[in-house]
Amino acid sequence: MDGGRDSRNTAAGMAPAAAGASAGTLRSGAQHLLDALEAEGVDTIFGYPGGAIMPVYDALVDSPLKHILVRHEQGAALAADGYARASGRVGVCLATSGPGATNLLTGLANAYLDSVPLLAITGQVPSFLMGTDAFQEVDVFGMSLPVVKHSYIVRRAEDVYAVVREAIAIATSGRPGPVLIDLPKDVAVARAVARSVRQVATRLPNVTEARLAEAHALLARSKKPLLYVGGGVGIANAERELREFARLTGIPAVSTLKGLGACDPDETHYLGMLGMHGNPAANYAVQECDLLVVVGARFDDRATGALKTFAPDARVIHMDADVAELGKLRACDVGLVGDLRELLPRLVHPVAIRPWQRRCRVLKQQHAWRYDAPGEGIYAPALLKQLSEAGGNRLIVASDVGQHQMWVAQHWRVPYTAAHLSSGGLGTMGFGLPAAIGAQLARPGATVICVSGDGSIMMNIQELATLKRYNIPVKIVLLDNASLGMVRQWQELFFAERYSEVDLSDNPDFAELAKAFGIPSFAIERRDQIDGAVQRLLREPGPLFLHVKIDARENVWPLVPPGKSNGEMMGCAA
Repeated sequence: MDGGRDSRNTAAGMAPAAAGASAGTLRSGAQHLLDALEAEGVDTIFGYPGGAIMPVYDALVDSPLKHILVRHEQGAALAADGYARASGRVGVCLATSGPGATNLLTGLANAYLDSVPLLAITGQVPSFLMGTDAFQEVDVFGMSLPVVKHSYIVRRAEDVYAVVREAIAIATSGRPGPVLIDLPKDVAVARAVARSVRQVATRLPNVTEARLAEAHALLARSKKPLLYVGGGVGIANAERELREFARLTGIPAVSTLKGLGACDPDETHYLGMLGMHGNPAANYAVQECDLLVVVGARFDDRATGALKTFAPDARVIHMDADVAELGKLRACDVGLVGDLRELLPRLVHPVAIRPWQRRCRVLKQQHAWRYDAPGEGIYAPALLKQLSEAGGNRLIVASDVGQHQMWVAQHWRVPYTAAHLSSGGLGTMGFGLPAAIGAQLARPGATVICVSGDGSIMMNIQELATLKRYNIPVKIVLLDNASLGMVRQWQELFFAERYSEVDLSDNPDFAELAKAFGIPSFAIERRDQIDGAVQRLLREPGPLFLHVKIDARENVWPLVPPGKSNGEMMGCAA
């Protein structure tokens, strides 16, 4: 057994194995794998079979685990990602060796950059053929190292059960992330008694009272503090504590793309998303504040703009589960590493900031979104706002990547973090549909909406077959501007309108294409059709595909140009 990043010797220091089919029983490596998944509470796996992983698929015939057959391995990884984001549990995907394994890598990178707990299990050629360039052999262990939290090659059948359980503990503890297990075929078929399982330490460090006192002193001196909220709040299940902190202190708040839903979207002092396509009120508040209270955020370039000009007059309190984030991009005056659910209540301290609260309310009023676009065509932000408000708290939106992703972030009412699934760090086109499938299976009582674009939908459109096979009631809203909209916008603004390979006017008839997959569909192109479309999406059972034609010239505003300060937004008045 080989360990990758954060290498651990799983043969030593283990606790007794949990009771179950594998405890003290002679079983194959494949059976031990499925036993371990079941013992960890896994009930759903996404995958695609092939030669090297076939022993696991044979064992699945006798397993209670539910397997979802996707139509591309990337779809398996992204569906497992969506499942994990929507449920807070580990997502699991399976693939065979060679191209099956390499097709998972984009999904692993997506989960790694967004800190999503994922377990990828790949088949591998038999141990005695490894390193010989055997049929469908690639070094997925080595290829995956930069985009996983940890990785294994399992060399002995008796280790499989312990490795799987340890892998899930690693994937879900601390700062979550993807873990890879590469399983040679001979190990999967070999029979052995499972070795014992060791415990993985998961406790985060405690913050000292002295460090908290430093943070309290900064809060007490601050006249214009601002909460800068990131995806770490949702990962830590700290939404309740964050909202209580905001309520008790009255500190205004902004959020990142992944932080959407952590703050109460209806709270008076919440200013919305900051960054490249953030609400102007949020960006201006950041530039004016004198203290940033950073909660589970990482100063990503899409949020900060030119880092040297970001919140230029602000001191920084930075709270995170990952010590590596403190000072990585912006020096902090006080760093607090630990569980946000414990840290936030301890950080509460009185502040006197009424003038600042008034200033933020004025900014919010001055820069409220407008939806009175001229003409009879469909204005995408207005459609998204109406749909999200009509669906209320039962909606989960899985967004693809492009202009529509930013419109969702700006205009969709997100009531809690797990209700908004978006590929943040990697920006993976094709994320939306498989992620929506995973989310719907994780949360069968929710109404899951996939918002996609005509460029992104084609990346994994084969997963419409998965929707049909399992009758998964995902609703797809396709915003079609017959172009790669975000690339076109940048070419218009920053490349002198020299349009290169962004024309998608030869798109298929998407409504007819959906019908060919067996998915009911309909199309709209006028705003007087929106009310009926929204009602049909929310009321009709089963999967449904809505094709929405929008103006190809519509841009996402505001926009912070590359290399500029967040206060230098295009498309909005100061």
